[in-house]
Amino acid sequence: MTIAKKLYLLIIAVILGLCALTALSIYQSHRVSEAASYSTQNTVPSILALDQAIESVYAIRLNVARYFIEPSAREKIFPVLEVLHEKTQAAFLKYEKDCISDAKDEKLLEQDRAAFAAYEKARHQTLALVGNGQPSELSRAREELLVPAGNQLMKALTEHKQYNEQLGRQEMDNAASILQSSIVITASVSLLIGAMVAGASLLLVRLIVSSLRHATHVADAISRYDLTSKIDHAERDEIGHLMQALKRMNDSLCKIIGSVGDSTSTIQVAAGEIASGNLDLSSRTEAQAGSLEETATAMGQLTATVRQNADNAHQANELAASASAIASQAGDVVNEVVVTMDAIHASSLKIVGIISVIDGIAFQTNILALNAAVEAARAGEQGRGFAVVASEVRSLAQRSAAAAREIKELIDDSVHKVGAGSHLVAEAGNSMEKVVHSVRRVTDIVGEISSASSEQSAGIEQIHQAIGAMDDATQQNAALVEQAAAASQSLQEQAAHLVEAVGVFRLHRQAQWIAEGGQIQAPREAPAIAQSEALALPA
Repeated sequence: MTIAKKLYLLIIAVILGLCALTALSIYQSHRVSEAASYSTQNTVPSILALDQAIESVYAIRLNVARYFIEPSAREKIFPVLEVLHEKTQAAFLKYEKDCISDAKDEKLLEQDRAAFAAYEKARHQTLALVGNGQPSELSRAREELLVPAGNQLMKALTEHKQYNEQLGRQEMDNAASILQSSIVITASVSLLIGAMVAGASLLLVRLIVSSLRHATHVADAISRYDLTSKIDHAERDEIGHLMQALKRMNDSLCKIIGSVGDSTSTIQVAAGEIASGNLDLSSRTEAQAGSLEETATAMGQLTATVRQNADNAHQANELAASASAIASQAGDVVNEVVVTMDAIHASSLKIVGIISVIDGIAFQTNILALNAAVEAARAGEQGRGFAVVASEVRSLAQRSAAAAREIKELIDDSVHKVGAGSHLVAEAGNSMEKVVHSVRRVTDIVGEISSASSEQSAGIEQIHQAIGAMDDATQQNAALVEQAAAASQSLQEQAAHLVEAVGVFRLHRQAQWIAEGGQIQAPREAPAIAQSEALALPA
């Protein structure tokens, strides 16, 4: 359990004890208050009510006596007696309502009422005999009825009052007893709680102080470079966590110091090897610098060649673009020729149609001339001249038909040749389009070659610059190698100082070696310069 939890439990225990003590005090105070409250709210009012009844009875008896000895005041005494009677009854009613304590008290009240009723009966009987002229009967009624009834009433009221006074004394004694027991119990519980809190506090302080002393002893030993302290704390509290942390720190320091001591010789050997390696690296770096310089010269020449190739590719791109433009123009001309040949072919077809019409007209004219000749032959001599004309017309029609056939043959041949020419021109147009497409493709390829040559020229220029930067870096590396050689020598010196600084710590293995019979030099204070240099080493 942690110290915080122990403190919390102690505080909670104190609070619970105080709460219990407070609750006990409140309970005892409530009991005392109930006892006192019962006395003030029940017993005292009961006695006051009985005193009022006794006072009323005294007044009734006094007025009855006056009634006998003062005949002149009898008329005034009767109303007073009635008022006193009502007052006594009211006192009994109030007592019955608010002041009855127990069954005996209720029984005594009934006795009071019965005695009062008997007295009132005797009073009425006795007063009824006044003025009847028989003094002996009146005197006997007073002695035998009225006076005994009055004495019995006073006795009952007195006994009832004494009983209530006894109840009051009992309640007061009970309250005093409760108060005394409350004081004793409260004081006892307070002492018990105080003793428990004091004991728990002393025990907790003792545990904390002893654990802190142990932790202080371990810390002092570590400050004296003694790492052989035995750290063992089984408690799982804050001090236990602190001791575990000190144990882990002590073990870590032992491991670190042991590792540093074991590695010091290795560092010295490694420092010598580093120095030797730095010398070899320096010579190789100088050779690499020479090779890089030659490579930079060759890259400069290659850069000039690639730049020239890029210029030539640019010129070839311009020539290819010019050839592409010329081929495009030639293609446009061929397209126009194709259009013209198509128009000629269409016109030839129209001429063929016209010649066909002329041939048909010549054929019809020949038929008409033949019919005219037949009609002229029928006419005889009258139709001879018409026959001559018809013969000429027929001859003309035949020659027209022959000429039309010849022209048709020529036109058909021309149409055939124009069709063949149109086909050839169309093929020439297609070929020219292919040529234009090929020239454009060549132009694109030459453009790509020109762009690639430009990019190659820029890349080789960057390589040339990078090789120059590598040459500069190699020169700087050579200087750094010389600095590393100097640092290796300094590292050897620092390793020697480190051995001296680590020697001041006392480890478990040293203590075990001494216990087995070996000898080791006592720890001594490390020189200030060695300590400062050891602290300056990287972790």
